Amino acid sequence: MTGIRRTAATTADGRATALSALWRAALALLLLCGIGLLPWLSRTDPARTVLKARAADRDPTPEVLDAIRRELDLDAGPLHLLGQWLGRLAHGDAGTSWLSGTAVAPMVTQALGCSLLLMAGALTVAVATAGAVCARTLWLGARRRPLPRGAGSGGALLAALPEFLIATVLAAVIGVRLGWLPAVGWYGWPWLPLPALALGLPVGAALGRILDDVLPGAFAEPWARAAAARGIPAGRIARQALRRAVPSSLPNLGLFVVGFTGGAVAVEQVFDIPGLGRLTLQGALAQDLPVLQTGTLVLIVFATAAGGLARLTARLLLGPALRDGELPTLHRPSGPPARALPLLYGAVLLAVVALGALRDPMALDPMARLDGPSWQHPFGTDALGRDLLARVGHGALTTLALALAVSACALAVGLLLGLMPRLAGGLVETANAVPPVLAGLLVAGTAGAGPYTPALAVGAVAWAPLAAHTAALLNQERAATHLAATRALGAGRRHLFRRHLLPAVLPPVTRHALLRLPAVALALASLGFLGLGAQPPSPEWGRLLAENHPYAERAPWAVLTPAAALALLGVVAVTSAGGVRWPRRSAAVD
Repeated sequence: MTGIRRTAATTADGRATALSALWRAALALLLLCGIGLLPWLSRTDPARTVLKARAADRDPTPEVLDAIRRELDLDAGPLHLLGQWLGRLAHGDAGTSWLSGTAVAPMVTQALGCSLLLMAGALTVAVATAGAVCARTLWLGARRRPLPRGAGSGGALLAALPEFLIATVLAAVIGVRLGWLPAVGWYGWPWLPLPALALGLPVGAALGRILDDVLPGAFAEPWARAAAARGIPAGRIARQALRRAVPSSLPNLGLFVVGFTGGAVAVEQVFDIPGLGRLTLQGALAQDLPVLQTGTLVLIVFATAAGGLARLTARLLLGPALRDGELPTLHRPSGPPARALPLLYGAVLLAVVALGALRDPMALDPMARLDGPSWQHPFGTDALGRDLLARVGHGALTTLALALAVSACALAVGLLLGLMPRLAGGLVETANAVPPVLAGLLVAGTAGAGPYTPALAVGAVAWAPLAAHTAALLNQERAATHLAATRALGAGRRHLFRRHLLPAVLPPVTRHALLRLPAVALALASLGFLGLGAQPPSPEWGRLLAENHPYAERAPWAVLTPAAALALLGVVAVTSAGGVRWPRRSAAVD
């Protein structure tokens, strides 16, 4: 009888795997079709775009445009071009670039090699940073000491810093002024540390925060108390707790790994790295469809492989207990306590916004260009002599409102799809393979450029990490022993979902969404700077970063001011995840 059950289970798993593979292939084909339609959806002439990319100073005469259409077979239509590309791809030929006329496969292979090397370095930095963030919890928990009361702000601040800002500071200070490491270029291992740090530090801080949120539940399990009572060394207890907590964050680690490869466009631009993300973005901007489609296909395959490897590793770490439903719950005994600290950070942020709102963000003073902080301009001025305090204050409303709306929608969609893991698996990997900039171009091509285009583009991909986190927590919670006991007592699915599954999943995923709020705000404004949203002179915080980025070395305050506002927003969001309370005299000091 046991053999029959195992055979039936194996057959069911095989069918589920086949259906999942078909679902992922269908999603990949749908995305490639959307990319193939990009020039036509954007209502632009592909021949004119290609001519501009090839020779910007050449006149787009009808004869020249007709020659390009005949050369690229554009008159045949997008479906013909897509079928032609897929047919060649089946024989190992990815086509030739519309711009350079060179074979696409060697270009993508070389760019992928650079991205994989950068990914390895960034992943090393991210793992080390995550370990530093949660080291205190590991040390205290393994020795049965009281754990920290709520989330700290250091990891949140680091996670909220924009990657290209870290890249710019590292290149200017360590690479140029100190001369310790090469600042620009990509010629081997000596050029790896700075871009790896720029990518790995914020990602490692975010991973550390996610892991630190789960560790208290691992140390509260019976095995940890029994191990401490038997005198087992604290280091061994910490390693086992880490092994217990890591599987819930592995799906997000897989998503970050893909982001290192395709989403590192800003860092690749700063350090002049010929990576896959930069190549794909250049193909999208120039509407070089063979390069764009091949690069996207590689990212999809890589995302699928990374997601599968993360799920397999999680199963191996959890062992047979996951299959047999004998895991203790990782649900935290109680959420992080309400704290007074967010009130302090929120008051500082509110004061900055209020003081800036009283000033004119559009007033020009040519005699005060790039002036440093002073009594007249507390945050200094930008390249046009505009007051930075005023621009930060006036840009807060649009930036925060859109970021909050997109984050709330991403949380709702991520929870909904994460509770349906079979459906969400392929969607998460496909969405994560699309960099936000490429998503913005696709949305702009379909809906047109406008003030809400960045919100649609970022919202289209921002839910993926939250859905992966939800699915991972749900998978472990379903295997908890108390759930099997409750089911044996006659509890129905609705009762289990409302009283056990949702309370175990909702709090950590909500805290995860709050941690991502500053990144959402930055992504929204960055897309606006590319012309896909609100236009200048809008004082959005991300636009301020992009506008003042060229003057970072001469006037660092012009970049540090909006970056500090974003970092402060991240600290407020993360420290308030457990709730906010007014300080009391009898309350313990945080």
